[in-house]
Amino acid sequence: MFHFGVDTFIWTENFTEKDLWIIDKAKEIGFEYMDFAISHPEQFPVTDVICKLKETGIRPVTTTTLSKETNMISPDSSVRAAAIAHMKQIVDISVAIGAKITGGVNYAGWGYLTGKPRTEIEWGYSVDGLREVCRYAAAKDPELVIAVECINRFETHFLNVASDGVSLCKAIGEKNIKVHLDCFHMNMEETGFSDAILTCGKEYLGYVHVNENNRGIPGTGLVRWNDVFSALSEIGYQGPLVIESFDPSFEELVANCAIWRKLADSGEDLAIQGLKNLKELSANY
Repeated sequence: MFHFGVDTFIWTENFTEKDLWIIDKAKEIGFEYMDFAISHPEQFPVTDVICKLKETGIRPVTTTTLSKETNMISPDSSVRAAAIAHMKQIVDISVAIGAKITGGVNYAGWGYLTGKPRTEIEWGYSVDGLREVCRYAAAKDPELVIAVECINRFETHFLNVASDGVSLCKAIGEKNIKVHLDCFHMNMEETGFSDAILTCGKEYLGYVHVNENNRGIPGTGLVRWNDVFSALSEIGYQGPLVIESFDPSFEELVANCAIWRKLADSGEDLAIQGLKNLKELSANY
């Protein structure tokens, strides 16, 4: 049996106190997990979220994206230090609300492109920075997983495919570092959905976003969902499968995501129909 969740980006670009109702809505729709996308950790309402999670029984995940000001692979040491500090804040929030996974673009600045392939120096910066974050997280909660998201070449030059993610995990060498896969990005970069999932295997696959190839309603596009669910079943993946999409009215995210048109009548409609489709598609696995 698979466990489905929804990202706060379905409703809001920056989750704050005004968005607490979203947790109730996710429960009402039938989701088990909520992925709190945290771009501004200093604004996140930790205490209120803890209360809402207790009320609803929704299980939390966190994700974040580093920026040009918090770029783990920047040549500027002060920017790299800011990235580590940001990630430690995300760890603290995750531990406080009871999340056991924090994923996203947490290894380099999201949208940071040099026009060249990644370098050994950049690789070393990310390995060193994430190793420090992993050790910090392990001391706070040994069960908290740091999951690095492999995203497409137009959003990073650093991690594009599952094998890149596994290599980074092995280089870091900590037990709590895993790979975060997203079907939207896999559709562009991988040779196959099954291959990517099996490359990670049970040892390294830590988190999955179940998005359609155009970030529209899951089950209405080009993603080969039978391959996805078959491979997840084969490796015994028991973690959350989360729908993530964005509204074209968002201000900070639309440029990096290139979301220019509405993909459903509303984000909520996308989530409702997507959950229905995914449950039907996964029923035999």
